[in-house]
Amino acid sequence: MKDWWIYKGTPAESPGERLDRLARLRPPWRTFDGEVDPEYRVPSLDDERHAAERRRGAGYIAEDTEIDLVNTALHLRRPLLVTGVPGVGKSTLAYSIAQDLGLGPVLRWPITSRATLRDGLYRYDALRRLEDANLQRLHADSPATTAGAPLEQSGDGIGRYLQLGPLGTAFLPSEQPRVLLVDEIDKCDIDLPGDLLTVLDEGRYEIPELARLAEHQPVVTVGTDDPGSRARIRAGRVQCQAFPVVVLTSNGEREFPPAFLRRCIRLTIGRPSEDKLRRIIEQRIGAEAAAAAVGREGLISSFLKRRERGELGTDQLLNAVQLRLAGAWTAPEDVEHLVQATLQPLSGPDAT
Repeated sequence: MKDWWIYKGTPAESPGERLDRLARLRPPWRTFDGEVDPEYRVPSLDDERHAAERRRGAGYIAEDTEIDLVNTALHLRRPLLVTGVPGVGKSTLAYSIAQDLGLGPVLRWPITSRATLRDGLYRYDALRRLEDANLQRLHADSPATTAGAPLEQSGDGIGRYLQLGPLGTAFLPSEQPRVLLVDEIDKCDIDLPGDLLTVLDEGRYEIPELARLAEHQPVVTVGTDDPGSRARIRAGRVQCQAFPVVVLTSNGEREFPPAFLRRCIRLTIGRPSEDKLRRIIEQRIGAEAAAAAVGREGLISSFLKRRERGELGTDQLLNAVQLRLAGAWTAPEDVEHLVQATLQPLSGPDAT
């Protein structure tokens, strides 16, 4: 392991010490001054509800070149743009970083062709707010209800109708960064990469609906992308303190504008080798399963042969190995049936 690594890609102790070192090595031009809200609590990844997420992160096998580039992004406070064919573990890398450094559950923003910057930042239910306001007016004169108070003076006011999205939650000011996974950004509308630049450059954003009320309601409590968690927004503006670990994944289906690429650290994950596939099986399922999958007649060999004819995902190999462990198609003459059922190419001439 290299001395400058913060993320190590393998089970390691003292994440707190590594994060303290990262904070001390902050570039002067990437310093952010958001005021930490002492009442805002980042959920713990140790919670039993996140056991599957921990296992996913712990099962990732990172190569040295990948670890180098992850740490480059960490030190420079820049997004990591991860490219590769489907199934090589691009998204799982984000979970590995969160698990390795103890940074809380991953905030995931799955991108579609209709995704906008506001979708990632926050959601505002203006229709529900209008309906509640109309109900208050209807019951204003009723002595049996307490709903007659003006909308902005009852409960949390506008905060009841506003919830931060994964992008907005990631930039809340906290002492430690969050991991934000922007999944399959190459599916986005042509404008989204450019729209992201201000947030990624300055580490801040504004919620206009709250900024307009700042004079009368300077602090508003809103929901976040973490279930059951709430945060206080001051004057409608959010400024991070610890820049989040932003992992953007792409299947390479489109090009991005130079201004966007200039702000990213770019990592391409290649197809896993035979040795890496063995290590992945050993990490995810066990040494006995990995030993059974190697050899000329093993499932790894079948996987590599079929991958020459079309793209395959590593999870497809794991599915095949798991079926063998469950006692499915264990007879020698049934191996081809197992391969046909689980190792269908994702692309190429043999894809279906």
